[in-house]
Amino acid sequence: MAHIQLPEGLPGIRGAMAFRPETAKPLNELVEILLHGPNSLTPGERELIATYVSTQNDCYYCQTIHGAIAAASLGDDEALVQKVKFDFQNASISDKLKALLVIAGQVQKGGKNVTSDAVADARTAGATDMEIHDTVLIAAAFCMYNRYVDGLGTAQPRDEAMYRERGKWIARDGYVSVSKEYLPADVSR
Repeated sequence: MAHIQLPEGLPGIRGAMAFRPETAKPLNELVEILLHGPNSLTPGERELIATYVSTQNDCYYCQTIHGAIAAASLGDDEALVQKVKFDFQNASISDKLKALLVIAGQVQKGGKNVTSDAVADARTAGATDMEIHDTVLIAAAFCMYNRYVDGLGTAQPRDEAMYRERGKWIARDGYVSVSKEYLPADVSR
């Protein structure tokens, strides 16, 4: 049960966002830019970073929905998402993404945990300054989103089919577009 009275039928972050649409708009716009905006990292790769950080933060809702979006973005490869969540060093992903996930994991522990060696390794693997920047920002933002979801005690259903369906929808249409489902029209634009 949520710690405050959230709208019913809107699990996870959707309930929290519907409760306070004024803050939902910039939060959705940020995640849209970070995970679906133009970037040299694919949406699937960026969703994997969000999924990994959410897993490290033990946020069931976020790791499951972003894992579903990642899978939908990567040809429905749910096995790859599971491998990245728990053993990314042995997953079938690029060395660059592995190096960026190291940085994301360091950010998850605390910003000052990011090492020069990890950044150098990412550069050696081909990461650009923009990709390193965006990895740090995705990891930092998802620590906030995870704490938002868990800190309010939001509903986090265990219905895998719901996450898969929603994941495909978000992968296709993006966060801002999908938010129109639960936010007032004057806020979700």
